Amino acid sequence: MKMNKITRDHFFIVTGGPGMGKTAIIEELREQGYVTVPETGRDIIRQQVAAGGQALPWANREVFAQLMFEQSLRDYLMQPEQSRPVFFDRGIADTIGYLELCGLPVPAEMQQAATLYRFNRTVFLTPPWLSIYEQDKERRQSFEEAVLTYESMIKVYSRLEYALVQLPETTVPERVAFMLETIARSGS
Repeated sequence: MKMNKITRDHFFIVTGGPGMGKTAIIEELREQGYVTVPETGRDIIRQQVAAGGQALPWANREVFAQLMFEQSLRDYLMQPEQSRPVFFDRGIADTIGYLELCGLPVPAEMQQAATLYRFNRTVFLTPPWLSIYEQDKERRQSFEEAVLTYESMIKVYSRLEYALVQLPETTVPERVAFMLETIARSGS
C-alpha cells in the first residue's frame, strides 16, 4: 500500500549539534507567542534516569533512538491544523542522523516516516559555536561530538531535499528575528 506524503508548510525545524542554541531559540519563539515543540531527547533522558531505564544514549542507543523517533512522530501528527508557524526543536529526520552518527542501522519505518511526513522545506541549522557550548547532565557529548552531530544533520536533511539555512552567531532575539524574516521572505 502506497502512502501519500503529508507536507505541513507551517512546520519549521531547528536542528544542529547539541549545545548550539536550539532550545533557547525555541523558548524565545514560545515567549513571543508561537507554538513550539520541545526536543524529545532531553525528556526521554530525564524519564529514563528517573525510572532507572536503559534507553539512554550512553546505555542503549538503539532503544533511545526508537523512543525519540516515536515521540517525534507523535509530535508531528498531534499538532492541530493552523496557519501560524509551528517550530520544532529537532524533527523526525534527526533520529536518522543520530543513528547514522552512531554507526547503527536506520529502521525502514524511520526512513519512510521522514520521507512521508514533511516539514517546511526551509530547515534552520544552528552551527557549531564553541563560546556557547556547555555540557550538562543530559548533554554529555564533547564539542567535537557536537560538531559531528551538526555534520550528520546536514547530510540527512540534504539527502531528504530540505533547504538548510544556517543561523548567524548572534543573540537569541536576533537569531529569532532572522528566522522570522526568512520565513516572511519565502512567503511560508
